[in-house]
Amino acid sequence: MGDLDDFYVHTLSVQTLTGHGALGDVYAAPVDVPGWLEDKRRIVRDKNGQEVVSSSMFACDNAHLPKFTPDSKVTIDGRAAFVIGVANYTSGALDLPDHLEIDLT
Repeated sequence: MGDLDDFYVHTLSVQTLTGHGALGDVYAAPVDVPGWLEDKRRIVRDKNGQEVVSSSMFACDNAHLPKFTPDSKVTIDGRAAFVIGVANYTSGALDLPDHLEIDLT
């Protein structure tokens, strides 16, 4: 059990972007991930360095990092969104809680 698990009161479904096909983007099967959702608009930079508006931030255990590639689809409370970017916070020898912060459209 991680140090932040008590705070992970939300669950989202993520479909990891796995590539592009003849019919468009290709996604993995949906997987549920527990975490913390904060609905708050803020300006962030996307994978190309462009400023975009993020509508939400989702925090979760950093073991889920491979699931949240840019442009992956997420669904939370019936609302669809896409991953803009991910910050992977690791503390190393400081022994602080490690986690991800995922910016969503």
